Amino acid sequence: MSRVRTAAIADDAYEDAPVLLVTGRDGIEHRLPAVEGWRVMEVIREWGLDIKAECGGACACATCHVHVDPQWADRLPPPSEEEIDRLDEAFDVREESRLACQLLVTAEIDGLRLRLAPGTER
Repeated sequence: MSRVRTAAIADDAYEDAPVLLVTGRDGIEHRLPAVEGWRVMEVIREWGLDIKAECGGACACATCHVHVDPQWADRLPPPSEEEIDRLDEAFDVREESRLACQLLVTAEIDGLRLRLAPGTER
């Protein structure tokens, strides 16, 4: 599994870091160490996976749409009205749809499993 990493993430930031399990549109699951406090969208983008994330986390678009594993749905904070409104602009919206820019990395989401949704590729 190859990953592209930018200099924005220091190697020592991953010591005991939470991990996100992200499946790309190609069906390959990537294990992404994440820095607490970052948005899930930022982690996905910084590891080089194919996600637009055009608004950079402002909840102004739906280009970081993901499908969260149903086992995680009740373990995440509920979506805001603003996030729900933005999801109306996305393709293939499901009950488990979320915007990755609205999910913050914490120790509690270590092991979060999600899939990149169609229509979010660069």
